[in-house]
Amino acid sequence: MKKKVLIVDDKQTIAKIIQVYIADTFECIYFDDPIKAIAWLQESNMPDLIISDINMPNMNGVEFLDYIKKNDLFKSIPFVILSGEDSTSQKIELLEKGADDYISKPFNPMELKVRLKKIIE
Repeated sequence: MKKKVLIVDDKQTIAKIIQVYIADTFECIYFDDPIKAIAWLQESNMPDLIISDINMPNMNGVEFLDYIKKNDLFKSIPFVILSGEDSTSQKIELLEKGADDYISKPFNPMELKVRLKKIIE
């Protein structure tokens, strides 16, 4: 059975690119908004890994990461930030908050796939 990857990004194009490259290895679930993703999680759905952008409307990726890592049911889910922001200080801050990896856009899809496999194993 394939591991489930929850992709949360307000840019559907990015999510489609990710899905094209990882769908042979992972089952992909996509939401364009962290609030919708949280509603899905609260319905007893459990992904094996979360990939999230930072800059999104309604709730940003930092707030989403905080929610996941402070919730006893979800805090053990590996969380990968995928963002166009390439600030070293922000990378450090998010890794300290509990992100398992921080990948900058533009990204190499094959590198992303390898990183996800390493985190889930």
